Amino acid sequence: MAKAEAPEAELPWAGTRKTKKRVVKGGISRDDCTRANVEVLAPADVLDTLSSVPKVTTVIIDPWYNKGLGGEREDYDDWLAEVIQSACRVSRHVFVWGFPEILARQIVNIPNGFGLVSWLTWFYKNCPSVIRGWRSSQNACLHLSVKDAPTYPEHFLNDEQLERWQSGKMRFVPGPPSVLEAPLNIGFVGRDEQTGHPAQKPLSVIEPLLLMTTKEDDTVLDPMCGSGTTGEACLRLNRNGILCDISPEYLTMTRNRFAKHHIRHGR
Repeated sequence: MAKAEAPEAELPWAGTRKTKKRVVKGGISRDDCTRANVEVLAPADVLDTLSSVPKVTTVIIDPWYNKGLGGEREDYDDWLAEVIQSACRVSRHVFVWGFPEILARQIVNIPNGFGLVSWLTWFYKNCPSVIRGWRSSQNACLHLSVKDAPTYPEHFLNDEQLERWQSGKMRFVPGPPSVLEAPLNIGFVGRDEQTGHPAQKPLSVIEPLLLMTTKEDDTVLDPMCGSGTTGEACLRLNRNGILCDISPEYLTMTRNRFAKHHIRHGR
């Protein structure tokens, strides 16, 4: 049984999020205090999803990495570039996950009107790889956005810092580091989050992306949602979400994950 939301004191951005009661128009509700609207779509290819959804605030792209799991395709780089371009047509912020050697080839393909805001790194120490030589301990994530798209580093301030910022006494607003350190959800690590998905990311590396680029009630799209980590992050942070995946199996994981939190899902 997955545990309920961590108390505010356990979150690194404690004190910056205000929960409130509000009416939910269908979708998913989590409890009586915090509600969000998260829609789980029917299985669909990522490009079909991106061509059919309304505009959103942030898109998270987390494809398979063309290295065994998920299969391989010779045109992977061209395909990923097309996915990124499609995501940029429906959102002001786009995050793209992958290994560094894969994402490095996409820098030259950043769509017109978008720029590279940051090259983020997820650093983990507990990779079980048996490869001789350099053992992988990182994933990369490109943060792309249109010029002047709002970001919210103030969401990472504690209460005292937030008070100083709101009163105009803080000249610069410190944001989070571009290196997100969190262990892989494997073995006994992260068991409360584990869903059975073979490449599940922890909530602690998804939530900062939403905090930096969205405010409450904004909408986040994850068209390759896997087991629904982005959806759970939306629920915890009062963001709306649209989730989809080409795999019916993974969407079942997503719905089961929500059920464990006593969430009712729409379609």
